[in-house]
Amino acid sequence: MKERGVKKEQGLSWIQIQSRVHSFGAEDGLHPQKEEIYKMMDKIWEQIKKIGFVPDTESVLHDLEIEVKDQILRYHSEKLAIAFGLISTPEHMTLRIMKNLRVCNDCHTAIKFISKLVGREIVVRDATRFHHFKDGLCSCRDYW
Repeated sequence: MKERGVKKEQGLSWIQIQSRVHSFGAEDGLHPQKEEIYKMMDKIWEQIKKIGFVPDTESVLHDLEIEVKDQILRYHSEKLAIAFGLISTPEHMTLRIMKNLRVCNDCHTAIKFISKLVGREIVVRDATRFHHFKDGLCSCRDYW
């Protein structure tokens, strides 16, 4: 890829709150509410692990320690957009997230657990399809 000058497109996710679009990249530190977003994601991450979620560290293709892989997965763009949506919208409001790439296996599984944990419907439009997460299930039935 380097020899041919091919570059991988950065994964971005965004959510619209009150007519304003908020964009996130993986491990994004640019949002003005970064601290609140990361605090919410840390809380969610620990809670979904307690109810059975196991991060898919095999999906991180770098040779890194498990803890580092865990952190990389925790702050994927769609998870940050969801955390922001949770702190910025009323309870029980459906969250609608857009993503420019396909949702990874870890995020797909995590969002199922998040939807169950917070009792909200979460709709994610990725590059392939719409995913409607509700009560720990996805409309794609885990085939995407």
